[in-house]
Amino acid sequence: MSRKLSDSALDTLFRTARSYNRWQDKPITPATLQALYDLLKYGPTSANCSPARFVFLATNEAKERLAPHLIDPNVPKVMGAPVTVIIGYHTKFFDRIPELFPHNPGAREWFVNDKDQGYPTAFRNSTLQGAYLMLAARSLGLDCGPMSGFDNDGVDSEFFPDGEIKSNFLCTLGYGSEELLFPRSPRLAFDDACEVL
Repeated sequence: MSRKLSDSALDTLFRTARSYNRWQDKPITPATLQALYDLLKYGPTSANCSPARFVFLATNEAKERLAPHLIDPNVPKVMGAPVTVIIGYHTKFFDRIPELFPHNPGAREWFVNDKDQGYPTAFRNSTLQGAYLMLAARSLGLDCGPMSGFDNDGVDSEFFPDGEIKSNFLCTLGYGSEELLFPRSPRLAFDDACEVL
């Protein structure tokens, strides 16, 4: 059986997919959010460490808690989206390594004994997991609007007051509206971005 995706599937995930700023008035069900996580969790991370934590803001009240920490242009994007996800990372992700990496539970000590390895591992792999979230969302028929443009410290204080989880980036989810959609921005050509040695 071929593992190659069809052109239609590749279009959905990459070629015709867009970042959206405006949204149709169509909710996302809790079952869809569960299905979304149940796909993205299979994306690979270093030592299967899975440091990302996801907070799905699906009510106006939850999004209003986020709004004061956004730059002004991002407020309507968030408030108009059915769901906004805070993609964060657990600073003590390594405590779950014995469960998640059972063939080498001692891998926890890589991070406990070397404090300089914890942050880059958590940040890098939670970023990967945020990208898996976007691909999973697109595969389920959702559109995405990933964004920076917020006060990390403010978001962390509001949503993660115990200090163990830190925010990485945000992603709005929904069914995109073509309203105010500008032409797709260019991408670098292979020769501009790549080198084969």
